[in-house]
Amino acid sequence: MSAGWASIGPATLQDDRVLVRPVTEADRAGLHGVAMDPAIWRWFVSLVQTDDDYGRLFDTMLADHAAGTRIVFVIVDKAKDTIAGSMSFGNISERDQRLEIGWSWLGTAFQGTGLNRHAKLALLTHAFDTLGAERVEFKTDQLNVQARRGLRNIGAVEEGTFRSFNPMPGGRRRDAVYYSVIRSEWPTVRALLRGAG
Repeated sequence: MSAGWASIGPATLQDDRVLVRPVTEADRAGLHGVAMDPAIWRWFVSLVQTDDDYGRLFDTMLADHAAGTRIVFVIVDKAKDTIAGSMSFGNISERDQRLEIGWSWLGTAFQGTGLNRHAKLALLTHAFDTLGAERVEFKTDQLNVQARRGLRNIGAVEEGTFRSFNPMPGGRRRDAVYYSVIRSEWPTVRALLRGAG
């Protein structure tokens, strides 16, 4: 691979169902309408309850993306031609050939529709087949049963719990559960995701 992850990571990815593309300032308004549902943020380390909260969230997305600390993508539902949410590559270590897929959220109208699986397939394919990653990580709140089940359903391996990982709104300390897919598992995971429809 001749080009570094910083240059080839922010790519536009798509299949028949989803378009995943790097975030831009032009997405501020489109993501706003989706993000203002408080149910989305139950398991997040920050809450989006007001326009100011959203402004800070979006500013952080742009700043992280510009700094290269995260590659932030916007998820578009192609069937509805509508912005549905966001997902990122983060904790990127090109030297170690690993990254995390996270910072993932979808508007409630798009949850349970299969869009998340299509977006994850697009990012996993990009990570393994284009970037040459050897390991893709995921983490979620130990209490987030839905996310944990979803990660197991795509073949991600639960590795363990980092206790008292970070503070959550309201004062609770989150225990974070780590999952991963490694290169040798990727063909099986890809088949599972493709078979999910």
